[in-house]
Amino acid sequence: MPPQVSSPVRPREDQASEALPFERPLTPARPASAGANGAVAELGPTGRPVPDLPEPPPRSRRGDARVISMCNQKGGVGKTTTTINLGAALAEYGRKVLLVDFDPQGSLSVGLGLNPHEMDLTVYNLLMERDVTLDDVVVPSGVPGMDLLPSNIDLSAAEVQLVHEVAREQTLQRVLAPAVEKYDVILIDCQPSLGLLTVNALTASDGVIVPLECEYFALRGVALLKTTIDKVTERLNPKLQIEGVLGTMYDGRTLHGREVMERLVQAWGDKVFHTVIRRTVKFSDSTVAGEPITTYASASAGADSYRQLAREVLVRCPDA
Repeated sequence: MPPQVSSPVRPREDQASEALPFERPLTPARPASAGANGAVAELGPTGRPVPDLPEPPPRSRRGDARVISMCNQKGGVGKTTTTINLGAALAEYGRKVLLVDFDPQGSLSVGLGLNPHEMDLTVYNLLMERDVTLDDVVVPSGVPGMDLLPSNIDLSAAEVQLVHEVAREQTLQRVLAPAVEKYDVILIDCQPSLGLLTVNALTASDGVIVPLECEYFALRGVALLKTTIDKVTERLNPKLQIEGVLGTMYDGRTLHGREVMERLVQAWGDKVFHTVIRRTVKFSDSTVAGEPITTYASASAGADSYRQLAREVLVRCPDA
């Protein structure tokens, strides 16, 4: 006779259980708020008035790039998707963008149509071989104004080999120095861990964007990530700052999604981007096609969201 499997039992109020990272709202959110002139301001999915994000002006000169890492130790939260599509949206606004695939899985490279088994040189060679230059490794992404520093599984060996290097945390910063003078924005797609490669990315960066799936387990790990960022800021990179927290895979139809978003805003305040990336199958389709959603489905809601995010990033980073 097979063993009987009991259904999970909801704990009673008097039972001890793990504290949730959010509290259920006691009162429903107001649909709108009144401004100073009495006009009703529309509230966005974050529960705050949606700001006016103007079309960014063109940059007067190239170089002095803003380096931003996409970082979250939890996988599957939208780091790679955000790197590709934010980069493409910034390129649409006239910025010269370099994407750095710093994940041994090479998802960023695959998402832009590259075969990881056919790469002669990758970011691993740039890190570990003195005679390899940035120009040897950078390849076009297929999007005008956006280039790619590709990666594959070889990068996983770098984490072991860098342990014995002097100033191992600054290795990526050293090899990216020539790119800072050629590009306006450099986006680094980090691996889903807080190891040496991620510390290298944070040390090389001016800011961090934290993509966060609007789901319970994703919310739990943000405190550990914040601790790591604080340590890097204190010990290795005093200029590092959190540019913003980006809610991804948001579904406003579910109570859970709304609760997580509300708790996120309570914990991070104005660090949470007003832009929210909603679930759509177009993101998966564009990945299979090997191009950003801004070109694959230019008129889709997902493409518009990343264009809005690009404008918001440029407002927060006026030097980009």
